[in-house]
Amino acid sequence: MIVGVPKEIKTREYRVGMVPAGVRALVGRGHKVLVEKDAGAGAGVSDNDFVRAGAAIARSAAEVWEKADLIIKVKEPLPAEYPHIREGQILYTYFHLAAAPELANVLLERRVSAVAYETIQTPDGALPLLKPMSEVAGKMAIQVGAACLEKEHGGKGVLLGGVPGVRRGRVAILGGGIVGTNAAKIAVGLGAEVSLLDINLDRLGYLDDVFLGRVTTLHSDSAQIEKAVCEADLVIGAVLIPGARAPKLVPEALIAEMTEGAVVVDVAVDQGGCIETCVPTTHDNPTYVKHGVVHYCVANMPGAVSQTSTFALTNATMKYALELADHGLSEATSRDPALALGVNLHGGQVTHQAVAHALGKEFTPLAAALAGSGEEPGGKSGAQRRPGAKGKEPRA
Repeated sequence: MIVGVPKEIKTREYRVGMVPAGVRALVGRGHKVLVEKDAGAGAGVSDNDFVRAGAAIARSAAEVWEKADLIIKVKEPLPAEYPHIREGQILYTYFHLAAAPELANVLLERRVSAVAYETIQTPDGALPLLKPMSEVAGKMAIQVGAACLEKEHGGKGVLLGGVPGVRRGRVAILGGGIVGTNAAKIAVGLGAEVSLLDINLDRLGYLDDVFLGRVTTLHSDSAQIEKAVCEADLVIGAVLIPGARAPKLVPEALIAEMTEGAVVVDVAVDQGGCIETCVPTTHDNPTYVKHGVVHYCVANMPGAVSQTSTFALTNATMKYALELADHGLSEATSRDPALALGVNLHGGQVTHQAVAHALGKEFTPLAAALAGSGEEPGGKSGAQRRPGAKGKEPRA
């Protein structure tokens, strides 16, 4: 199979979808890897590094998209990339389609297979490809929130850790998952007063034990949210429902009640955001002020720490990339139910129930979509299999 790695074009997005170790693994299995020129430069990976691992360097994104059967990215395709997308390609990246209906429609029209990092889910409910970037984003949320609280950045001028004789900053974290837990680690480490809200009492009990009482754990309901948000200097939105839009936990009226110069950081913004007043921003213009509250809503926060993020992400993504390249979509998803849950779209059908609900489209089970496109679970279509392949995915 030909695997393509284009350069990311989202604003200030310096990550890359593969590192040399991934190239070496794919090439060692007989695949060809085509990397766009300078795709890894922002993450500290040179073209020579890729070449030494066995990749070929393409001079343009168009060349990568034209030749590759499997495209591996970090962020969703942007409008400038839409013309390059070909029918039958497998696109493997973060999509967050519940909040991107225009992109979803383009991908459905092109009849591609959209395998989303964020919905690959293991039987225990874990999201292995979301976890590393959630860890990064959670830790970054406190860093950027602390900076936004500085007066020169529009904040109220509060130091999260305080000093003797002066109160510490108050942080409210909505969601006790990976993002929320990592945000709490950094906030506690800085010496802030931290409240963490979640609806899962078992999770709250676990976090109470982990933080040894240094975090106030609260059951998440409208009354507790209102109190925590109004008292907070910094609010972190860290809510996730796999594949679906984030619920709006903080209405605009509540934002209006916060003290002037308070800060909100909505890490859930790429899934629509859990704070009503949040809209996506970029690293070029990361903040805006509404009702006197500073909003930081960058949808690709981990891109700012691109070297850490790239290697953390590819450590997790390569397992499934190898499965897709070795076996093709149908057989790979038959072998691995976690990977099957990552397939959001196939053959013009929406194959993830939460995504279908969010987009207002009909849900088609993956097995039915594969059958409709001439494939059967556990097998490959005639177009995928070549004479002499001996049951394996064709390689180039």
